[in-house]
Amino acid sequence: MDLDIAEVSRRAGVPASTLRYYESRGLIASTGRRGLRRQFDPGVLERLALIALGRAAGFSLDEIARMFGPDGRPDIDRAMLAAKADELDRKIAELDVLRDSLRHAAACPAPRHTECPTFRGILHDALSGELGTRARQDLNA
Repeated sequence: MDLDIAEVSRRAGVPASTLRYYESRGLIASTGRRGLRRQFDPGVLERLALIALGRAAGFSLDEIARMFGPDGRPDIDRAMLAAKADELDRKIAELDVLRDSLRHAAACPAPRHTECPTFRGILHDALSGELGTRARQDLNA
């Protein structure tokens, strides 16, 4: 039995406007209308879950669209998943460095942060874009 757009919206926790947008992008498809309301196959909920997971992982909607085969079933490129996992590892390492830097700044015994050599190094790295380099070095250590 088909679900109307309000029910899909409620179950998926996605506004109806987002469902309409996803449909316009070809990510989901309605099965028709009952009156003015779009109707969807219940399988759309699984598809929306995959879209939500992809968005949470940082995939673009275009990348997510490529995760579905012509028949609408998931057909996910494993190399694309591995590349995203590597990207997330790099981001996690960068965030670890940033977190540790903030913790140091919060606990630093220097009277002023600008008097702390470690904090001055952090500022230098931030200005030069080297925080990411430090994170990559930590990741490869």
